[in-house]
Amino acid sequence: MSSALWYLAVDGQTLGPFGPEEIKARWQRGEINQETLVYGPESSEWQPIRTVGALAGLLGGDVTPPPPPIAAGADEVDYRIEGSEMQFVEVELDPGESAVAEAGAMLYMTQGIAMQTIFGDGRGQNQARGILDHLLGAGKRLLTGESLFMTLFTNSAPSGKERVAFAAPYAGKILPLHLKQIGGELICQKDSFLCAARGVALEIAFQKRLGAGLFGGEGFIMQRLLGDGWVFLHAGGTVFEYELKAGEILKVDTGCLVALKPSVDYDVEFVGGIKTALFGGEGLFMARLTGPGHVWLQSLPLSRLADRIYAAAKQGGGQQKEEGSILSGALGTFFGDR
Repeated sequence: MSSALWYLAVDGQTLGPFGPEEIKARWQRGEINQETLVYGPESSEWQPIRTVGALAGLLGGDVTPPPPPIAAGADEVDYRIEGSEMQFVEVELDPGESAVAEAGAMLYMTQGIAMQTIFGDGRGQNQARGILDHLLGAGKRLLTGESLFMTLFTNSAPSGKERVAFAAPYAGKILPLHLKQIGGELICQKDSFLCAARGVALEIAFQKRLGAGLFGGEGFIMQRLLGDGWVFLHAGGTVFEYELKAGEILKVDTGCLVALKPSVDYDVEFVGGIKTALFGGEGLFMARLTGPGHVWLQSLPLSRLADRIYAAAKQGGGQQKEEGSILSGALGTFFGDR
């Protein structure tokens, strides 16, 4: 049996190093499970035991297959972000380069940009791909609740740079993230994706736990971005980044989660007593994020903004402008609100 030594992340503490026999004994005593994070000879970072071949077999489990290969060769675009609260990103493309975006996100484009509606995420547009490949890519987008189509913007000019800009859908910040610099993979909520360089893969990420799928605010499915190029996400309000240590736990409102590294464990939990759940104003469930890994949070998710607007509107029981004025209320009653 291997004499390799491993560290364990248990209840926010780093334990070890332990040999395989000690790890097996702790598993038999119920102190750890297949999701416990380990660090050792086969690890470049903290990861669940179930993904480590030497330990998963030792504990009687099957090794989880590795994630899909990173889509290589994304176009290396340049960009600039303008604005403060209502931002847009301008992407600069060399001849032949492309950017892919959600339908309706485009703000403006220069004359040499060719726009094309496509199935899927735009990978392999310059390669021979079968109709089945395109349909599979589009089908994955349907599972995330997004449109069947995306839009591809290509610099079709014979020479020179061309530009295309994409606008944020509501007040907030645009997050530029280079996938190669953060490990090639990112999990994000399904409506945070704005645009990306061609070659970035948009996959689906199923929640592993039933509770997270049913009550996590984003359903069973989130988006997985794979590749080595630039992606641009949109977050509402102020963006807050947090680096979780191994075993560290952060509890957040389910709608405030924008994105997380795949090493972060995501689950939901009940907020507490019945009185807190019913009258606390924070909903019934909170997201429980367990490190290690990086997370991105937003202070004003679209769902919260929509609730406040509806509550203030006439249909939601709110009042019209100058609601604090007795005179305006009397005049409104006399003339009728319109």
